[in-house]
Amino acid sequence: MLAFDDAAGKPAVEEEEENYFVSMTDMMVGILFIFIIMLMVFALQFQKQTDESEQQADRSKVQIEEVLEKVRQVSEQLHSLRSEINEELEDLSQSQRERTALLNDLERELKATGLDVQIDRENGVLRLTENAIRFATDKSNLSAQASDNVRKLAAVLARVLPRYTSCVVSSSATDCKQLAPGAAIDTVFIEGHTDKQGSETAAGDSRNWQLSTERAVETYRTLTAFEPSLRALRNPEKKEILSVSGYSSTRPIPGTEMPAQGAEITQQAWEKNRRIDMRFVMQVDPSDRLKDVLRLTDDMEGQIEKLREAATLR
Repeated sequence: MLAFDDAAGKPAVEEEEENYFVSMTDMMVGILFIFIIMLMVFALQFQKQTDESEQQADRSKVQIEEVLEKVRQVSEQLHSLRSEINEELEDLSQSQRERTALLNDLERELKATGLDVQIDRENGVLRLTENAIRFATDKSNLSAQASDNVRKLAAVLARVLPRYTSCVVSSSATDCKQLAPGAAIDTVFIEGHTDKQGSETAAGDSRNWQLSTERAVETYRTLTAFEPSLRALRNPEKKEILSVSGYSSTRPIPGTEMPAQGAEITQQAWEKNRRIDMRFVMQVDPSDRLKDVLRLTDDMEGQIEKLREAATLR
C-alpha cells in the first residue's frame, strides 16, 4: 500500500529519490570544487617554482657574466705581463750579444799580447790559464811572470771596458752615458780558485777558501796598481764594476774533476785549477726566472680558457 503526501499529492518515494540525487549532485560539485582548488594550488606552486627557477637562472646568468668579466680582466693582465716579459727577454738576448762582443774584443786583444786565455761565452767567463797567471801550491802572491801578464791584462781592460761602461768617475765629476739595454757592465768578478788539495779536511777546506780569496784580491790590487783608471769605471748605479770573489776548489775546470791516474796527470789538473777567472755580468737579470714566469702565464691562460668555455656552456 502506498502512502501519499496530502499537500502535494505525490508519492513519498519520489521525494526521497529526488533528495538523494540532490545530495549526490552537491557532493560531486563539492569534489569538483576541491579538485579545482587543488589544481589551482598546484598551478600556483608550479608558477612559483618556475618564477624561482627563472630568478635563479637570472642570478646564475649574472654570476656567470661577473665571472667572465673577471676572466677577461685577468686575461688582459696576463697579456700585458707576457708583453713585458717578452720585452725583457729581448733585452736579455741583447745583453747576451753585447757580452759576447765584449768577450770577443778581450780575447782578440789579449791573444795579440801573447796571453793564453779561454772564453766561456755561455757563462760570460774569461779564464786566465796557468800559462797566463799561475799560483804555486798554497801561495797567493804573483810570480814575476804572472805579474807581467797581469800588467798586460790591465792595459787591455783599460782600453776595452770603457766602451761597455755606463759611468766614469773623474776628479771633477762623474760622466755617464746612456747605453743600449743590456750593453752596460754591472760587475766584473775577479774570481780566485784553488785545487782540491786539503779540501777533505776542515782545516784544509778553510785554508782553500781563504787562499782563493787572497788570490782574487792580489790580482785585483795588481790590476788597479798598473791601471788606476779601472777603479773609475762604474755601473749604472755608479758602483765600481770590479769586484772579487773566492770559490776554493768548488768550481774546477770541466774535465779536471776526476783526473786520470798518475801523479803527473794529477799535478797538471791541480795546476790548471790554481787560477783566476773573470766573470762579466751585464746590467740585466738572468733569463731563467723570466722564462719560468712566462711558462706560468701560459698555464694560467690555459686555465682561464677552460673557465671561459665552462661558463659559456652553462
